[in-house]
Amino acid sequence: MTTVGLLYPGHAAEDDFPRTEILLDTDIRLPLFSTGAGEDAYRPDALRAQGEAARLAEGVEELRLAGAEALVWASSGGSFGQGWEGAHEQIATLARTAGLPASSTSVGFVHAVREVGASRVAVAAPYPQDVTGLFAAFLASAGVEVVATASGGAGSAAEAGSWGPDAVNRLVREADHPDAEVVLVPDTALHTAAYVPELEELIGKPVLTANQVTVWEGLRLTDRRTWAPVLGTLFATREPVLRQLEPKGIEVRE
Repeated sequence: MTTVGLLYPGHAAEDDFPRTEILLDTDIRLPLFSTGAGEDAYRPDALRAQGEAARLAEGVEELRLAGAEALVWASSGGSFGQGWEGAHEQIATLARTAGLPASSTSVGFVHAVREVGASRVAVAAPYPQDVTGLFAAFLASAGVEVVATASGGAGSAAEAGSWGPDAVNRLVREADHPDAEVVLVPDTALHTAAYVPELEELIGKPVLTANQVTVWEGLRLTDRRTWAPVLGTLFATREPVLRQLEPKGIEVRE
């Protein structure tokens, strides 16, 4: 059995993780602890406060008792809101507190982009434009080129958590760009675990979503590789390789 402990801010789309356990259909377990989220607002100051060390420490002991072999701070804004260096300091503090390997959703996005062999990305974010810009700057600090962005204008995790697949589909279509090798959908408040392959079919290229990336990053920390195409290209990659798909509705002739 492999157990990845998740620290999740507040309540929005945490039900994606038990759903992911079911989709993985293996001995992987994803116990989750909801940390205090503070003010639920997509503003830089609120996101930085959400990721304070004291908040992250709240659930460490409970997840240790659940058998966690690694911990992931399952928050995009609460990690990239700290900036590139701050995000690494954040997970280093978490690792020291827990005595376990640790990472975060935003750092996981960088690793996942490399995993699928990409370097140029588009970002489809539910956030206001200024917060989307923070994520783009975070990626740029890691050497990931952001060629296009789209911002959904949601003001809070509660609002983003109410979005259905149609709203996410529209945002992904808007963000996609011919030069983008992959489209990133940050924000663990979005429900996406059940339909990542549909998003990939829609635009004909890999799509990385926050909750999908969070789980993959935790498994990476434990050196556990699993084959689960139902969770998208990221979980169907044995070696780093960019998989190009046929866009939905387009016939490719031999």
